[in-house]
Formats: sequence, structure tokens, C-alpha cells
Amino acid sequence: MAQSIPIETEVKLRIPSPEALRPLLAALSFIPVEPVQDEESTLWDRKGELLFDGCALRLRRYGSKSLLTWKGPLQPDPELKIRPEIQTVIMDHAAMEGILSSLGYAPVLRMTKRRAIFRREGLEACLDETPFGSYLELEGDPLSIRLTMEHLGLDASHIEPRSYAVLFKVHGLA
Repeated sequence: MAQSIPIETEVKLRIPSPEALRPLLAALSFIPVEPVQDEESTLWDRKGELLFDGCALRLRRYGSKSLLTWKGPLQPDPELKIRPEIQTVIMDHAAMEGILSSLGYAPVLRMTKRRAIFRREGLEACLDETPFGSYLELEGDPLSIRLTMEHLGLDASHIEPRSYAVLFKVHGLA
């Protein structure tokens, strides 16, 4: 029996600083679930085939956790990033790197940022600090995302449509 692939819906917004949004998130019932930590992400590809298909394979290390994520092609939307996503916890980061290498995948981009994660029912908020600015990512259903943006005083002019991978390249950090 075929399993349906979950769909991720998110938006990335430019913000002046994470500290400015923390009390606003708390006022909207967001609860901290992960403290500020360094996050290392590596994108893997095999001869450019994933990039060609509009997909990504990411191995992420966040604190003591490692996650492997496949992201499918983006679905058309003027503001939100909507795409299939499958993610799983990895127990041994180095072993996963070995498996990917054995399958012909190679690291194509390494990125580091600082991230704190907050949640409330049906919505996740990530406050990210990068070498080129601060961002808020909201992930959940489209209506909750848009209402939260409105309550935070963030409109479409704050949306950053580019991925972190593209931003790292644009800023000469990849």
C-alpha cells in the first residue's frame, strides 16, 4: 500500500532580531521547545539530479539530534513554500554520511546558523540567526501562518522567498 507523503507549508520572514520577537511569540502562546543552538546542515546530491528535479536532501545536526530530510519540488504559491517533505531522526550522524556517500551522494553545501524552536498547537516558529541576518520561519497550516504573521505585525514585504542554501551562496558563504 502506497504511503502518502506529508506536505510542509512554511514561510520565511526577515526580522530585525530574534530578541524582539520572543515576547510576541510568548504572547501568542508559543512555548520554547528547543533553546538557541548551533545548527549545521549539509545538502547532499548525486550528480545534480536532486537539484535538477527541484528537490533537496539535507542532513542536519541540531544539538545532540541529527535529522535526514528529503524535500520535494515546490508547489506554486505567491507567498508560502509548499512542498512534500519526509524527515527522520538519525541515531548516528557519521554512519548516515557513510551511507549517503556509499550511495553516490556527495556534500554540495554546508551551512551553519543559530536556531531556537517554539511551538503552539498546529504551528512551529523558528528564530534563526545567520551571518547575513535574522529570520522567523513559521510552519503549519496556511491560515495559522497568515494569522500569526498579522499578529506579529509582519506582512508580505517581510517574506524571504529564497532558501537558506541560495542565501548562503548569494552572500559568498558557500
